Amino acid sequence: MTEERTTGRRITGNGFSGLLDRAISVVNPQAGLRRAAARNALRFLNSGYGNYGANVTKKSLRGWDYFGGSSKEDIEDNIDVLRQRSRDAYMGVPVATASLKTMRTNVVAGGLIPAPSIDAEYLKLNDEQVQALQAQIVREFDLWADTPTCDADRVDNFYQLQQLAFLSYLMNGDTIALLPMKQRAGQPYQLCIRLIEADRVCSPDLQDRLFPMEVNGARVQSIIQGVETGEDGEVLAYWICNRHPLASLANQNGALRWDRVEAHGKTGRRNVLHMMVRERAGQLRGVPLLAPVLEAIKQLGRYTDAEIMAAVISAMFTVFIEPAGPTDSRPTGEIVRDGERVDDQDQTTIEMATGAIIDLNPGEKVEFADPKHPNTGYDVFVHAMIKQIGAALEIPPEVLLKQFTTTYSAARGALNEFWRTCSMQRDWFVSDFCQPIYEEWFAEAVARGRIRAPGFFSDPAIRKAYTGCVWNGPARTNLNPVQEVTAAEKRVAAGFSTAQEETAQMTGGDYTRNIRQRAIEAKQKREVDEIINPPQQAAERTGGNNNA
Repeated sequence: MTEERTTGRRITGNGFSGLLDRAISVVNPQAGLRRAAARNALRFLNSGYGNYGANVTKKSLRGWDYFGGSSKEDIEDNIDVLRQRSRDAYMGVPVATASLKTMRTNVVAGGLIPAPSIDAEYLKLNDEQVQALQAQIVREFDLWADTPTCDADRVDNFYQLQQLAFLSYLMNGDTIALLPMKQRAGQPYQLCIRLIEADRVCSPDLQDRLFPMEVNGARVQSIIQGVETGEDGEVLAYWICNRHPLASLANQNGALRWDRVEAHGKTGRRNVLHMMVRERAGQLRGVPLLAPVLEAIKQLGRYTDAEIMAAVISAMFTVFIEPAGPTDSRPTGEIVRDGERVDDQDQTTIEMATGAIIDLNPGEKVEFADPKHPNTGYDVFVHAMIKQIGAALEIPPEVLLKQFTTTYSAARGALNEFWRTCSMQRDWFVSDFCQPIYEEWFAEAVARGRIRAPGFFSDPAIRKAYTGCVWNGPARTNLNPVQEVTAAEKRVAAGFSTAQEETAQMTGGDYTRNIRQRAIEAKQKREVDEIINPPQQAAERTGGNNNA
């Protein structure tokens, strides 16, 4: 900053720039005003982040188009396109398919299994009472969960529904589950699970309502993508279409109809389970897992298709013959037969095939650019792209490609990092899907008298003490089982962990069940040993001395 004095007048700032601004203002006041406004804006912008990510004058950032908005503008208004593109990528791009299936298999696998964990201290129960009650809970839950009667569609059991619900969440961004009651023959429980695909939860007539109005006879405050909220943003109800809004005309039966389902009943019972992970405050619908990498995945799929086609063309051995004059004779060799043509509708198409000989008209020539395929850089480039895609999805490339060709330390580090992601996803899924359903089932079991739980309906604390549960799933992959077992033993011995926790992490099982089963197996083994080696024969072999 400099200061100049001219005829008693002080000019602050750069002298030449200040004089230039004043001269422009005299000749063109509007241009001078724009220059002053721009200079004042730069004085505030070019500081802190204004020098970097928020800079609007650098050439590297000037072409960055950005339009900020609320979660509605950024997410809900774009959710339909994101869902359809995510499903399309899952069905046709191998990397997308691998990403979703890898996450599903490592988080849910064959289904998360409940292990009741009753708060015995609060309920004042001794160990024998707790073990007996927990064993009864497991038997009763298996009676409901192991059969398709728990599915409102009567197709999957509870553990298969977990796989479907989680994969649907990954693909569509969220999953809706209703909990109706249905009487089924031979089933003592009426609780059912009805999964609703995300597209069916949409605003009536596919139009969001942002202001209070009457919809289907009900006064609503706001409906965004099928989620009705109150004045303070609380979710009140979900609007569910009677069929998929994208179904073809052949599958349509009458006009579209929307049913309003309250999120909670009058008693506080959860009527709707909404499985999603929020990214923004105020967000009402979930984002597909592939959303941030859809463009990269699609481009990678196109590149792969192009490489495959180029490699196929390079492998074709096709001869083109140009006769000296017109002829009707059949060329020597085999031409592409009609049934083998890719485009049978266009008879003028000249197609290449393995060992094909094709006639050309006089004067026609065929020229090929040297494709040089397979491309030697293909594998390196694809791996580089998969690294970026995997980083965005929190899936290490070794896990995504199922190739552990690096060092043991690197592979183990990748598995440990991925295990954190799976643990986070599993905790969320248990909280949003498994545990609420378990609690609803438990309430019905107590109400029907199949499980005795005094005070269950009168005190929320007692209810929580009875419904405590640990959900065990697939175990973490062990590259060196011996070292992992030794480390687990040391953690348990030092008190850093418990046998229950280590069992769940290493095998996905239940330590209590294992101990009970081991006691049964040990007893059976002793009985078998006594049959094979009776005590009298054993004594004779040892000379009658059994105290050795």
